[in-house]
Amino acid sequence: MHSPLDVITIGEAMAMFVATETGNLADATQFIKRAAGAELNVATGLARLGLKVSWVSRVGDDSFGHFILNTLRKEGIDSTGVTLDGRYATGFQLKSKAENGTDPIVEYFRKGSAASHLSPEDFHAAAFSQARHLHLSGVAAALSATSYALLDHAAQSMKAQGKSISFDPNLRPVLWRSEAEMVTKLNHLAFQADWVLPGLKEGIVLTGQRTPEGIADFYLQHGVKAVVIKTGADGAWFKTASGEQGAIAPVKVENVVDTVGAGDGFAVGVISALLEGKSLPDAVRRGNAIGALAIQVPGDSEGLPTREQLRAL
Repeated sequence: MHSPLDVITIGEAMAMFVATETGNLADATQFIKRAAGAELNVATGLARLGLKVSWVSRVGDDSFGHFILNTLRKEGIDSTGVTLDGRYATGFQLKSKAENGTDPIVEYFRKGSAASHLSPEDFHAAAFSQARHLHLSGVAAALSATSYALLDHAAQSMKAQGKSISFDPNLRPVLWRSEAEMVTKLNHLAFQADWVLPGLKEGIVLTGQRTPEGIADFYLQHGVKAVVIKTGADGAWFKTASGEQGAIAPVKVENVVDTVGAGDGFAVGVISALLEGKSLPDAVRRGNAIGALAIQVPGDSEGLPTREQLRAL
């Protein structure tokens, strides 16, 4: 029998090597190894806040795969849904050290990875039924047709059980055969979610609408309960199916170190607060606060706070 879970999520994790000096990646000789992956970042942030989280994936039976499993153990994330797959390798990435708040350069080495072979066979009904919330991202959806099928099956199953679902589009156009396919398939997943969390530019691509309200209305008309749009330097904007809407001011940051992972931190804040029963405006405020922490550190998850650190904000 599985223990009750607050959140279950599905995704790919990679070993990430972050350059220790600024400049061209080709010239970098020293790196720090970290674990990376959008869904793993969210799982990590939620676990640090005390939620019981399970992460479902496949990793290779190699040093990178065991590094990921060790990371899960350290963070207290349930890994019973992770398959150690000896047929395929764990992906990895190289990341430049950013300066002056610019976006770092990231090079991925993930084609044919173990996680890309995720499929509906990785859906274990007993484990998913123990979770009260499912979080999905467009990254795992883009890995392969079988990985997408797993996400779709999980969403349909959890929705049928009356569980809540959040969806972060997390667009990765390079992983899709075409923008049209990306838009159609990601919106199909989004329409099954209760909470959709796009960035403004992502929302424009996915809906064809140019304003936060237009983007929100697009999803609300398809049954979504709440849409929260990350609007960059302006903070965030939200609207619910009941018509509640508003802008939430950003948390000002003096020194932006690395923007990667900000959206995942934002998702951690919104999801955790809503699962605690807080209002949507308060959830968005927490999302802005944790997103601001995430951009002040060089790694993807170093800035994600514990419950004690969150209280101190």
